[in-house]
Amino acid sequence: MARRRSERMLVTKVTGVGEARHLQRSPDELIVEEPMSIQLDGTLIATTMRTPGNDYELAAGFCHTEGLLGGASIIGVRYCVDRDAVDGEFNIVRVETGGRAPKPTPRLGNVSSSCGWCGSEQLDDLCARLTPIPSSEAFDLDVIASMPDRVLGDQGLFARTGSVHAAAAFSRSGEVLLMREDVGRHNAVDKVIGSMLLDPAHMLPSQSDEQFGLFVSGRASIEMVQKAWAAGFSAVVAVSAPTALAVDAARRANLLLAGFVRGATFNVYAPERL
Repeated sequence: MARRRSERMLVTKVTGVGEARHLQRSPDELIVEEPMSIQLDGTLIATTMRTPGNDYELAAGFCHTEGLLGGASIIGVRYCVDRDAVDGEFNIVRVETGGRAPKPTPRLGNVSSSCGWCGSEQLDDLCARLTPIPSSEAFDLDVIASMPDRVLGDQGLFARTGSVHAAAAFSRSGEVLLMREDVGRHNAVDKVIGSMLLDPAHMLPSQSDEQFGLFVSGRASIEMVQKAWAAGFSAVVAVSAPTALAVDAARRANLLLAGFVRGATFNVYAPERL
């Protein structure tokens, strides 16, 4: 069943100033934002506000990037059948591993942009769980500079609503492999990673001998680096700035982190030197 991702509403458009100001009623297209609950082997692990669409990818990607699968394979993803899917508005998604994943701790409350991070102590825990990205040939700086133009021109939802983020996986040559949009930056990234996890036509960077980069249309927060690292991306390219904790994580992950990528000018925060 196709889900509505945007909604048209009548708004008052204000143009001009002073006596030349003009008010006009006109339709505007707004992004839809709805909660989605994610269950792992029947246990509620998260509820996130997301744009409907690619829900299975979002659920699978979240379970992977949060380290909840413990190496177990996903054997199925479905809308919850414990209640009628229509009554539940297709907002409950269940990821199944047949009980092979570690038993998750139920999580109350919503996933937010901060994603529950509390600082350097949790970064130490992350480093204990993940191994650094293997060293390889650096990404071409021209490829990094070109990524916003390559990705953002295909943002269909953003063009209609102006209120969603994009994430994309790209190759060393700059080919955009897939792109996803969502009202939440972290959701867009999880949808990209979930697609690579579930689609036989793709594979996670950690499962491939090739290098892949992750593009994000907003800032590079710690959660963006965490998710990229968990999936095995070698580079994160962001339109806006990173946080200090994200830079620390990228350096410890041996991951290239570029921010303020807007044309020919950008900053490389990790590694410390090129």
